Amino acid sequence: MRLTMAERKKVTSKLANEYRSSKKKIKGQILNWYIKTTGYNRCYASYLLTNHGKRVKLNDKLIIIGDVNKKIKRKGNKRYDKEVYLALRKIWYISGCLCGKRLKPILPELVSNLQKHQELEVRAWVAKQLEKISPATIDRMLKGERKKYILKGRTFTKPGSLLKHQIPIRTFADWNENKPGFTEIDLVGHESGNASGDFMQTLDMTDIYSGWTETQAVKNKAQIYVFEALMQIRKRLPMPLLGIDSDSGAEFINGHLLRFCKDNEITFTRARPSRKNDNCYVEQKNYSIVRRAVGYYRYDTQLELKLLNKLYGYLRLYTNYFQPVMKLAKKTRIGSKVIKRYHVAKTPYARLLQSKDLPDKYKNKLMKEYNMLSVGKLKRQITKFQNNLADIAEKKKRHENTNGIKLSTQ
Repeated sequence: MRLTMAERKKVTSKLANEYRSSKKKIKGQILNWYIKTTGYNRCYASYLLTNHGKRVKLNDKLIIIGDVNKKIKRKGNKRYDKEVYLALRKIWYISGCLCGKRLKPILPELVSNLQKHQELEVRAWVAKQLEKISPATIDRMLKGERKKYILKGRTFTKPGSLLKHQIPIRTFADWNENKPGFTEIDLVGHESGNASGDFMQTLDMTDIYSGWTETQAVKNKAQIYVFEALMQIRKRLPMPLLGIDSDSGAEFINGHLLRFCKDNEITFTRARPSRKNDNCYVEQKNYSIVRRAVGYYRYDTQLELKLLNKLYGYLRLYTNYFQPVMKLAKKTRIGSKVIKRYHVAKTPYARLLQSKDLPDKYKNKLMKEYNMLSVGKLKRQITKFQNNLADIAEKKKRHENTNGIKLSTQ
């Protein structure tokens, strides 16, 4: 069994002095054991034991002790200077702190959009450098800027007991639609761990083909509010609604939604109870879009409902037009190891334009809307409403902690 690097360093430190003070025959025995233990070749092993901890006296006061474990940091010529870094950092923040593999494909497009709306001023050579930069270099340059947020939440979905036999089950493996319009829907609760009373829910709908996501906040999980939000989302969709796949909650499994789907020739399927992976496409968006945007605060007032929907109005444009999505190309299992390969990251907008099944009238509408958008302005508006929601939620929390009563903001 080979030693770890830390264990090798300890062995080297303990044997070095003994090795240097021993006679030739003993040195050979120590060296043979050291090679067998560490796996080093003989020349390198001899170098380590000879020089590690060796004291070199330069004058009466200065003594240098050798440490071969320390490496000299190489100073090479930097390809990307501070001006490129500052421009990249600004774009990275505006893009929502994307990873290098997602940011790289859309980087030239973001630079062009920001320059068009006078959100970014960079010289021509900086723009060219940003086009050449690799995903790995993006991650490396921005390593110091990254902050990790660990968010945890709870779910309170209750299964609907009626009509289940009329709605077929669909698992994640059954999704093979290669055309836009087949969607998954789910509710995200904003109760902050306190399930008492009414609190806001976010209806999340995701198109399987493109990753296009729409969100709408509702007062609670009542069927009437959920159905109304679903109709509003349907009007905003950039494609005809062809299929709906939901979980087994009573807010979805009801006669009203079933009749609507039958009347409009929309495929209606459901996931298996307690199997989140059946709704994996929308479940991923529950975190990456909803939770990252509004966090885990408790939202239960009319003012917060209005602010949430104003925020979602800007968020849908920001995520669908300017947030690239990576889709799995293939997955290979070798023993216990799974190797995944992904397509190049593209925005939902770009995927819809490439679809042969989407009529031209929908594509023209998308392009017209895209040409009017400023990614920098969208980001500022989103941040504004996020701060407003956070301020209200923190104010309510402080009031409840101080007085022990619930603060209502109408």
